[in-house]
Parts: sequence; C-alpha cells; structure tokens
Amino acid sequence: MDIQIGRGKTARRAYGIDEIALCPGNRTLDPSLADTKWTIGNIEREIPIIASAMDGVVDVRMAVGLSKLGALGVLNLEGIQTRYENPEPILDRIASVGKDEFVGLMQELYAEPIKPELITQRIKEIKQQGGIAAVSATPAGASKFGKVVAEAGADLFFIQATVVSTAHLSPESIVPLDLETFCREMPMPVALGNCVTYDVTLNLMKAGAAAVMVGIGPGAACTSRGVLGVGVPQATAIADCAAARDDFFRETGKYVPIVADGGLITGGDICKCIACGADGVMIGSPFARAAEAPGRGFHWGMATPSPVLPRGTRIRVATTGTLEQILRGPAGLDDGTHNLLGALKTSMGTLGAKNIKEMQQVEVVIAPSLLTEGKVYQKAQQLGMGK
Repeated sequence: MDIQIGRGKTARRAYGIDEIALCPGNRTLDPSLADTKWTIGNIEREIPIIASAMDGVVDVRMAVGLSKLGALGVLNLEGIQTRYENPEPILDRIASVGKDEFVGLMQELYAEPIKPELITQRIKEIKQQGGIAAVSATPAGASKFGKVVAEAGADLFFIQATVVSTAHLSPESIVPLDLETFCREMPMPVALGNCVTYDVTLNLMKAGAAAVMVGIGPGAACTSRGVLGVGVPQATAIADCAAARDDFFRETGKYVPIVADGGLITGGDICKCIACGADGVMIGSPFARAAEAPGRGFHWGMATPSPVLPRGTRIRVATTGTLEQILRGPAGLDDGTHNLLGALKTSMGTLGAKNIKEMQQVEVVIAPSLLTEGKVYQKAQQLGMGK
C-alpha cells in the first residue's frame, strides 16, 4: 500500500533485513541434512557465500582459500592488486594512516594506473594455486580490460557499479558498454549488478547475465546512501528482484541466480536474505575480519578512492579469527559472525528447509523488535547480540 509523503508524492514501504524474522513451520530437520549447494554461471559451490571484490577483503591468497573452503572470492581488477606489483607496502600505508588523512591518501594511491599485465598475473596466480578466478570491474573497466581477462582465463566476470542498467545514457564522446554484446562474447559467465528493482533485474537477465547482484548502499563501508540518497532496503529489494528471476524462468526456462550484496554481518542476516529470495549472498566486512584478509583489520568500499566524489569510507573491523573459523567454524565468538555455514544449516534445519529453494519459501514476518526484544542485559553489557 502506498503511503502519502505529501501532495503529489506517494511512496511504497520498504523493509530492511533487521526488520524481518523467519517463522518456523510444521517441520524441522537435522542440520546435517540441509543442502546448501548452489550454482553461479557454470560453477557449483557448497556454500552460497561470495567474498566481495574489495581490496581489504580479497587478494590472491583469500581467493584461493575461499575456493578451497567451498565458497568464492572475487578480486577487484581496478584496485591495489592490479596497480602495484607488490601491494603489501601500499596496504600497510592504508592501515596506518589516521582518519583525517585517509581520503587523500586513497585518492593518491588509486591514481596509479592499472597495469594489464598484473590483471593477467593475478588471474594466473589464483588458478595455479587451485582457486576459482572470479574477478570484478566497473562497466568502464570491463570495456577496457575485458579482452585481457578473457585471454587470462578467468572463470567468472562480475561487472559492478553503484547502479547498472541496460539503458545507460552517455555523452556523445563516450561509447557505453553494451552489456548484451559483452555477455555474449565473453568466454566465461558474466554477472551483472547492482540493482534493486524488478524491471532492471529482468532487463539484465534478458541481456545475458549469469547472475544479478542486488543491493545499493547497504554495505558496512559504503556511504552511497548518505552521499546520493539512493537505495532500497535489502529485504524488499531482494524480494522484488527474486520475483523478476522467477518470472524470467517461467518465460524462458533459464534460471539466473540473484545475489544479495551488502549489509550482511551475521549468519542470521544471510539466512534472512535467502528467505527473501536470494540464491546466494556477497559479503565484505565479515571476511575482512579474517586473519588472512589483506586489509589488516580494516575494510573500505570500492568507491572510497573516487577522485571527485568518494562514496565509501574505511572502517576498523579488527581481526577475530581465521577464514575457516568465519566460514565453517568452529566459532570463537557468540555474535553470529563465525561459522556462517553452520548458522545457515542450523537455520534451515530449524525451519525445515532441505535446500536453498525450500529456504526461499519459508514464512517471513515483520519483526522490528527481533534483535532487541529481551536483550537488555546483552546490550548493557555489550555481549552477544548487544555488541
């Protein structure tokens, strides 16, 4: 139901992940029976979790480690890893600078040109160590470096921007990337994003997307919502985009997964995204807390280094455990940020969902008090859910 903002302007109510809860049904099952497998492009993974293409989250080591643990990590092709032969001193500088100097330093460091030979080198390093080479670029970067990525043999290509559409208008001097042609000509599956609406999701799928990324501005280090005032809360965005996926499947017989990207911290967040209709999730800050992460306990957004309008910041997330602890356990923390796979399987067992498709069908209720009800002591003592 539309709500009247004022004369001549109405709005639809949208819901965030923190405002909903999952309601158990008539059946439960042992968590060991929960099947979490999913397929993106032509790649099947046990764990429907992707590490986001952020420089504090994924480097070659993390991409390989995530692959071996049953998940997936995406390397940012327009970041530190492809601008510097040895990124370690650069990452040290980013971690050591103060808040006031940070934006200027980032703009300076990211002014270094991207080197095509480093794109090739990083992709080969991941593959030589047995990892899945999933990489990400903006539409402009994809247009410029697509051929390099194809020749290097990447396994998945993510084209990501704050908002991606098939109806992009550019000045006469700029030729926009033709998404349909790009998806058709690239030798590997191409995921497209980000978006938050039914119509754009449908258009991206018609253009040949192997997956669609859903989410504008919810990420822990993203400031797009504050800078631009743009975004739709994730629960509503996922449900709308999932409806487009289902309609596209009914019309074409082609199933294109949607991936909830951003704003997810705990296992419960991941479970609620899938219940809203997501096939998988992309997360950044939870993996930035891994001992193996390149960010040294820090996490920053992809648009943070923009030379004209930064739309991200650097946050301190600290280091809380190993990558395996965070992804598969055993958990060393009680706040839902460790053993994300275990949380998903246990939630699916509680809800009686045998697989991801059944998890997408569980009952969702509006529950703004879900995270605060009865948690006075946790909040007062900064424990568990009160941290």
